[in-house]
Amino acid sequence: MKTLPFHQVDAFSDRPFAGNPAIVYRLDAWLPDARMQQIAAEHNLAETAFVVREGQGWRIRWFTPQEEVPLCGHATLAAARVLFDAYQEPGDCLSLQSQSGELRVRRLGERLELDFPALAGEPITAPAGLAKALGHEPETVLSGRDSLLVVLADETAVRTCAPDLKALAALPWLGVIVTARGTDHDVVSRYFAPAIGIDEDPVTGAAHCMLVPYWAQRLGRAELRAYQCSQRGGELLCRVEGERVRLAGHAVLVSRGELLVG
Repeated sequence: MKTLPFHQVDAFSDRPFAGNPAIVYRLDAWLPDARMQQIAAEHNLAETAFVVREGQGWRIRWFTPQEEVPLCGHATLAAARVLFDAYQEPGDCLSLQSQSGELRVRRLGERLELDFPALAGEPITAPAGLAKALGHEPETVLSGRDSLLVVLADETAVRTCAPDLKALAALPWLGVIVTARGTDHDVVSRYFAPAIGIDEDPVTGAAHCMLVPYWAQRLGRAELRAYQCSQRGGELLCRVEGERVRLAGHAVLVSRGELLVG
């Protein structure tokens, strides 16, 4: 019987049982895609990350319980915490190759900072049935690479949003971001992705690759404090730098174990 060590991290939180949980496997070599998908389904968290050393850096892949995705922020933050703390990776910066190009993570005091691509959104007319599915009338709708960004009237609308998940899953996007100006933070948001097995993601780094450029332009500021107001919740310190976004947050190692595989 072969054993595969794994670690669980609560990302974008400075305490356990908040933020977004992710499973991380540091592998010596890639497993078959079907086996990695089985492992992600077994853990049944929003994301399971797999990292393998390649040259002087790492390659990272992310799986939801249903499919592989091209970009994931919180599981990258979790993977960096595991590499730095559990495996004593030297230095203060990690380079990770991915489907979305090179990603970097660096230590920033007690936080870790992601260097991710900025993702543009194209303004579109609200799809038919979107307002009914969300229970709120959109003010602005933007179509991104794989997500729909929906601006609502205020923070209360975002917090009280109780969408028809079946209707959202039928849309031709992987997920739907709802967002508004915040009261205690510059920006608040929530993220729903039932089409890929995630009814609501607690804290979504990749969504902020689209959120932050939009709000930075609208508010006329390069630096923003963002809060994803899910039940678990999580805070991100965000900055736009040209075609990149930097997303800083805490990450807490909460458990470790071994998967027994034949």
